Amino acid sequence: MNEVLLAAHAVDPTLETFENDIWWISLFKLVLLFVVLLLLTLFTINYERKVVARMAVRPGPNQVGPNGWLQSLTDGVKLPFKEEIIPKTADKVVYFIAPVISATVAFTAFAVIPFGGVVNMFGHQTALQLTDVPVSVLVLLACSSMAVYGVVLAGWASGSTYPLLGGLRSSAQMISYEVAMGLSIVAVFMTAGTMSTSQIVAAQASGEPVNIFGIDLTAPGWYAVQLLPSFIVYMIAAVGETNRAPFDLPEAESELVGGFHTEYSSFKFALFFLAEYINMITVSAFCTTLFLGGWRAPWPITAVWEGANAGYFGLIWFFLKVFALLFGFIWLRATLPRMRYDQFMRFGWKVLIPVNLVWILFLAYFKVARSGELSSEVRWISTGAIAVIVLAIAWGWPAKKTQRKLSIEEELAHRPPGSFPVPPMDLQVPPSPRARRAVAERAPATVGGDSETKEV
Repeated sequence: MNEVLLAAHAVDPTLETFENDIWWISLFKLVLLFVVLLLLTLFTINYERKVVARMAVRPGPNQVGPNGWLQSLTDGVKLPFKEEIIPKTADKVVYFIAPVISATVAFTAFAVIPFGGVVNMFGHQTALQLTDVPVSVLVLLACSSMAVYGVVLAGWASGSTYPLLGGLRSSAQMISYEVAMGLSIVAVFMTAGTMSTSQIVAAQASGEPVNIFGIDLTAPGWYAVQLLPSFIVYMIAAVGETNRAPFDLPEAESELVGGFHTEYSSFKFALFFLAEYINMITVSAFCTTLFLGGWRAPWPITAVWEGANAGYFGLIWFFLKVFALLFGFIWLRATLPRMRYDQFMRFGWKVLIPVNLVWILFLAYFKVARSGELSSEVRWISTGAIAVIVLAIAWGWPAKKTQRKLSIEEELAHRPPGSFPVPPMDLQVPPSPRARRAVAERAPATVGGDSETKEV
């Protein structure tokens, strides 16, 4: 009876579902998750190269395997066998631990990501998720925080200037944008009422009924629509958190050669490469879970197909959403130029974080007003009035005054006495009197030595 129910309808897992898992099923899911992440990394590398090549109107990888799809596999096999070069000034222990930290944390973050509902696996009922705890979202934030240690230690342990600058840049950047990312997730906590990833997906299964001026409507279930400002801030912070272009300032080859992993090669460089792409997949999967309904199919499909979310079909919808977000990462890299570092940090601290705080206060007021004694009309009017006031303040906020640029004549007039002489502004240097005298005393030269009428 349970198998028939699972085949026809989606069943959301609970915390008790993971407590009842058999140990060998949990081990099987762990190994399967590890293999899936490795395959996803190889796919994402080739996916990025092909998409960027398509946007740049060039072939891209097309030699190894069918249509070039095995190129990243050969690169992954080749890297561990390349010669490893370790700087003499490097701290050997920390130099080795840094890439291990980055790769381990990247794999650990996927342990609480739900890929689907409860399914039948080898005759036992289990969820398509390794584990879940009441504070799973905090586990993901902790893993992203630990990733900073691998980058900073790699830059410091290399014993070189450019990796150290890249590590310091990366630590400041990741911490700054992690604050904005954490604040964007607070809105999800407030709306869902839980920090469990599986329960957040369940909370987006259907929209809540809303009464606007006596009209009964159903709000969209996805938090990307309900909490649109949080979704936008999360997407921007995710790009900055993963050091992806146009926010790849810690790895800016025009400034820092290669950033924090300049002195790494062979297998250790492969670990950093692996961690970078898994982090990109992780933030995409996290965004899918928090804002895009997780493993559930979008509304048009569920309206015409009742069993769209049943069984293993959730894997299809989940990975389609992840691949769509990965395409967004690649699109940004192929489109936007790299920002200046001070502009990037100013944008995180002075724009994203204040906007997030104002949005959270606005959402908190809306939640309190909705649960209070206010009528629907008063609640919506007061909410709209607050929104208008906030927008008016943001629009009328005094901008930074820029000083008028002085003309060349004004700059020359304001020069202090005793300054160095200024060359002519018309870029015409007068000829030297000595050169004129030498030219005047020189005898005219005859060209050719013969008359021009002589026949040759």
